[in-house]
Amino acid sequence: MTELLYQGDAYLTSADAKVTDVIEDEDGRFGLVFDRTVFYPESGGVACDTGRVKTDVSEWIDVTKVTKSQGEVIHWTDRRIEPGTKVRMEIDWDRRYTLMKYHTAAHVIAGLFYTRTGALITGNRITVEKARFDFSLKEFDRSLIESIIDEANSYFGKDIPVTVRYLPRDEALKIPSMVKLANAFPPSIKVLRIVRIGTKDHVIDEQADGGPHVSNLREVPKVRILKMENKGKGNRRVYFSF
Repeated sequence: MTELLYQGDAYLTSADAKVTDVIEDEDGRFGLVFDRTVFYPESGGVACDTGRVKTDVSEWIDVTKVTKSQGEVIHWTDRRIEPGTKVRMEIDWDRRYTLMKYHTAAHVIAGLFYTRTGALITGNRITVEKARFDFSLKEFDRSLIESIIDEANSYFGKDIPVTVRYLPRDEALKIPSMVKLANAFPPSIKVLRIVRIGTKDHVIDEQADGGPHVSNLREVPKVRILKMENKGKGNRRVYFSF
C-alpha cells in the first residue's frame, strides 16, 4: 500500500521515496509505484496531479498521469526506473492548488444542496478549468440552484477553517449527513477520512473524502455558474468555474 502523504499535508509539494514496482502498458509507458507519494491519483471524479521525478543519476522525468489500483498509486512516465531505486518527486503546484480550491468549493456547494434540499451527489468531475456536479434533485429549479451558489459565494473568501479527522467506518456512518455520495464508500474501507468545512458550532459541510483540500475558505474565489442541465428524472447537472 502506497503511503498517501497528501492526505496528511495537501500543501506538501515534494518528497523522497523508493520505487517498489514497475508496470509497463501496451503503449510502452511505465507505471512507477513508490512506497510513498505526494501525487494525488485520479479518483472520486477529481483530476490527478502531474509533476516530475528524478533519481540521483537521472534528469527530471515527467509524470503525466497518476492512477490508483488495489491501494497502490501508479505514476506514469516514459522512462523505467528499477525497483529499489530512491527518487525525488515533485508535483506541479499550480495545478494542485487550483484543484484543491475547486474541490473545497464543490464540497461547500454539495453541503448546501444537502442541507437545503436533501439532495445527494450522483456524479462529479473536477478539472483545473471547471467543475461539474450531478445532484438528485426532484425538480429542475434554476432559481433554487442559483440561490445555493449565491449562498456558497457568501462563504468563499472568508476566514472559515477546513479540517480533517479520522473515524471508524461504523461510527462515521451513524452521522446522517456524513457521506453525501449516492454510492457510499466500499465496505473494505474501515476508517474514513472526514473533511469538515466550518466550525463545530457552524458546519457548512462534513463528509468522508480522501482528496486534497485547502485549509481555509479565504483561499477559495467566488464561483460562477457556467451551465445548468436537466439530465433526466431526479438528476440535475451544474457546471461552475472561478
